[in-house]
Amino acid sequence: MKTTDEIKSNIIKDSIRISSRRSLASEIVSALRELILLEKLKPGLAFSERDLAAGLGVSRTPLKEAIRILENEGLIEYGATRRPRVANPSIEEIKHNFQVLGSLEALAGENCCSFATDEEIEELSRMQIQMKLNEKKSDNIEYFQMDMLFHSTIVKYSRNKPLFVTHEQYNSRLWRARYISSKLRGERNRNLGQHIDIVEAIKRRDPRDTATQLRRHLETAITNVTIALSNKE
Repeated sequence: MKTTDEIKSNIIKDSIRISSRRSLASEIVSALRELILLEKLKPGLAFSERDLAAGLGVSRTPLKEAIRILENEGLIEYGATRRPRVANPSIEEIKHNFQVLGSLEALAGENCCSFATDEEIEELSRMQIQMKLNEKKSDNIEYFQMDMLFHSTIVKYSRNKPLFVTHEQYNSRLWRARYISSKLRGERNRNLGQHIDIVEAIKRRDPRDTATQLRRHLETAITNVTIALSNKE
């Protein structure tokens, strides 16, 4: 288990700042999520709440709340000793979650074709163009956040609240896996090309093609993650 000093060396040097504009727990969730994405808190790492609180410079009460949120998202789990640890799902588990997410996004895309306004579809187009313009300027985290916003906006415009909530749950579980996929060498060009195909299908209000394009997009992510994680083993 990492000591307080080791946790501080990984966390404090990144100057994670807790602002007063959002709840403290929400800020801690965002900070921990980013540390998990960047593998500064590595998959399978067990940690002490006390040491992590000291490393982040926060009290244990909001940290406990943040850990509970991340547990619900599937990013943190509890081992046999009841100590929290960073989740380390198997490739098989990741594939199964991606299959569900692909079906959810396909349904969202179909609904988006029916219920999104012309202005909302134009907004999706602008988001896709903005990603293209910022492709070379954005770092991995910034690009990934734009990518996730694009997908969550499609789900939002499906006008189906249970679908939105369920998608959010599964997408949270796959947060790290999707980040791994998005940062692979050469993946941005393919990712952006697939986004263009998705937007064009929505513009035509073609539910079948939109669902096909979104499923294809998620299948690409499965392939990318499988290759990346297999290389780590």
